[in-house]
Amino acid sequence: MKTYSAKPSEVEKKWFVVDAEGVILGRLASQIAMRLRGKHKPTFTPHIDCGDNIVVINADKVRLTGNKRTDSIHYWHTGHPGGIKQRSKGQILDGKHPERVLEKAVERMLPKGPMGRQQLKNLRVYAGAEHEQAAQQPEVWDVAGMNPKNKRA
Repeated sequence: MKTYSAKPSEVEKKWFVVDAEGVILGRLASQIAMRLRGKHKPTFTPHIDCGDNIVVINADKVRLTGNKRTDSIHYWHTGHPGGIKQRSKGQILDGKHPERVLEKAVERMLPKGPMGRQQLKNLRVYAGAEHEQAAQQPEVWDVAGMNPKNKRA
């Protein structure tokens, strides 16, 4: 018995569109990360980008459970002395680029390094309901319907 290892020419990539309206952020991000890596396929090979392309719409309407909207803080440093800055997830979602919350959640679930950066390029996140990938004819992927906990009232 030999272990199967997929070659880049054998990989078949599909396009999926996900509506994030009302879906819990962490549950959505973990499902997207799994699809981007290709772990849902029987031909998964760790050193080959065999994941699918994902388009996420309505990322500004994603849900957060508990007090994460106010208590979960993103920090960054400007490089100057005393230049630590912070912003809560709620402030980011209400701000100019709400799609960055989902992008960062998925990015942190992917492997670090060249492979993770390559797989992250297969993710497109839009704050509104319109997207530019209509020509690829993406299939609708209903993450909210997979588990009742994915979309809470």
